[in-house]
Amino acid sequence: QVTSLSQGSLNNLNVFPLPLDILEEIFLNLPPQHVVCVCRLVCRQWKDVADSESFWRERCRREGYRLRDPSRVPSNNWRLFYFLCKKRRNLIKNPRAEDEFQSWEILKNGGHKWTIEGSKVQHSNPAVQKNYVTSFDWCTKVQVIDLTKEGYSPSFMDKFQPPIRISDWYGARSDCGSIYIISVQLLDHKKNVLKNFRPQDVTIPQWNDEQWHQYVFKDYGPGVRYVRFTHGGKDTQFWAGWYGIRVTESCVEICPYRGYLSFNLCDLGQKHFEFPSQPSYNRFLRVLVSSC
Repeated sequence: QVTSLSQGSLNNLNVFPLPLDILEEIFLNLPPQHVVCVCRLVCRQWKDVADSESFWRERCRREGYRLRDPSRVPSNNWRLFYFLCKKRRNLIKNPRAEDEFQSWEILKNGGHKWTIEGSKVQHSNPAVQKNYVTSFDWCTKVQVIDLTKEGYSPSFMDKFQPPIRISDWYGARSDCGSIYIISVQLLDHKKNVLKNFRPQDVTIPQWNDEQWHQYVFKDYGPGVRYVRFTHGGKDTQFWAGWYGIRVTESCVEICPYRGYLSFNLCDLGQKHFEFPSQPSYNRFLRVLVSSC
């Protein structure tokens, strides 16, 4: 097995050459970390396949990682494009109310308390079928994300200082006005607040268009170990029941590339990749691969 080979045994292997298409197909069925950290060390032929653009482009195709604009290729480095896509994910647990209130801490449960309803207006993401609904008094809930437990080591966060992308979807009933609030805090290892982002409350008037809205923050800066995400609201009419703001599809994403790539992963395909010097790039890739 590839995973059981030591560096010494790799150096002593007598590897028989294989047709490149067969070798590439074998590599496509191995974990990507093993291809980069083990297979490419075996011999020159294996290294050439593991480093080839065609291999990583095919891996992206098979796993569904595509550029928004196909004409904008990632400047001859599909491997980096692959690992950036693979690492990126929503760090908020249970963002769509699929598991009721699991992973959320209720801070305020005013009025008739938080509840969960089916989506009354179709969301742009068909997977979103439920939303959290507030009542006639303040309802807020919070989730704290431990970045180290999520695989983003302190050295990675400090060295590369990646941006943190926050988004939230909120909407009101068409027959009742609502107030929406959101607060995002970046915390250090002792959970002291490094930065506090608290935009003004959003008031949606009665007889509104009943559409969803998205709120996005970018470029949060370095040094964080935790992200505290808090949101909620209430209605403006003080009506019994659940006529307050509705929220769903909350999202916190780490985009690990700022300072090393000239594009924003939130806008894939709109700009070309530009890479730093080879030593810096190699260090970046090693950290990225090991954290996936």
